[in-house]
Amino acid sequence: MAYTEVSFVEASEVITLAGFSDLLSLEKLAGGWANSNYILTLKNNEKLVLKIWNEQTLEEVDYLLSMTSYLSNNGIPTPSPIRFKDGKLMCVKNGLAWTILPFIEGDWLEPNHSSLFDLGRIQARLHMVAPHSELKSNFSMGGTLFEKLFSIAEEKNQWTEFLDMLKIENSRLRNNIENLPRGVIHGDLFPDNVLGSNEKVWALLDFEEVCHDILAFDLVMTFVGFGWKNGEPVTERWKSLLEGYQSVRVLSDAEINALPDLHRLATLSIAAWRYWQFVINLPNTKHTNRYIEMTDRLDKKLPF
Repeated sequence: MAYTEVSFVEASEVITLAGFSDLLSLEKLAGGWANSNYILTLKNNEKLVLKIWNEQTLEEVDYLLSMTSYLSNNGIPTPSPIRFKDGKLMCVKNGLAWTILPFIEGDWLEPNHSSLFDLGRIQARLHMVAPHSELKSNFSMGGTLFEKLFSIAEEKNQWTEFLDMLKIENSRLRNNIENLPRGVIHGDLFPDNVLGSNEKVWALLDFEEVCHDILAFDLVMTFVGFGWKNGEPVTERWKSLLEGYQSVRVLSDAEINALPDLHRLATLSIAAWRYWQFVINLPNTKHTNRYIEMTDRLDKKLPF
């Protein structure tokens, strides 16, 4: 993982460009595989988040910032990026995008009934936001990544049992879910992307997978993130998430019937991303076999 070390002087210079001053301290913020994050504390006790985008191009960051601002302006609880004095949402240093966000105090959301009900409700609200005219249709952890893995395997003659299975499953599953309702999806609502309390969601974070795709796929992806414990699906967690979701948007019969296939595709998407990141991109770490956690789930009995 690339990481950008930031000095006190550099952080002070960047916040000055956004109209802030009197930096008191900065500390690294844990989490994230593609960005460098810091908490900045000012002398008036205001806190900001400084984010350096290590793996996205300037064009990709500009797009993501525009989408995040759009969703925040449409009532979705996510921190909206702070504009610099030149009107832009990022500044560029050493070819990388640097952004500033408001800091939200809180913990990662706990998977109890009240919090999952609220998460389901907010996710349904997200799904009902009219898509931005420039919203892309490519889910980056889905078909595009799968094809990238297949191309690498073909080029290097490095087909594995996982990639063989992924190729077969992708073709079969895509045929079964093609005509389901689509709209704005987050794509990655895992516990480290949701801040909240024991009862309420405070903020959805990291809309880096945001796109126009199958709505029910996004819902089961959230279950992949929040609904499992010790390698087993927890029925009560699914019921809480679904109850909250359907208090705002009711799933159609077609969506309900497709849930097992959608969950399988979501699980394979996470497995594929981990395979790409830890087998191909960053090999020989303790995370090399993390994708197997997902493939081990494929034959478990689901609550839908």
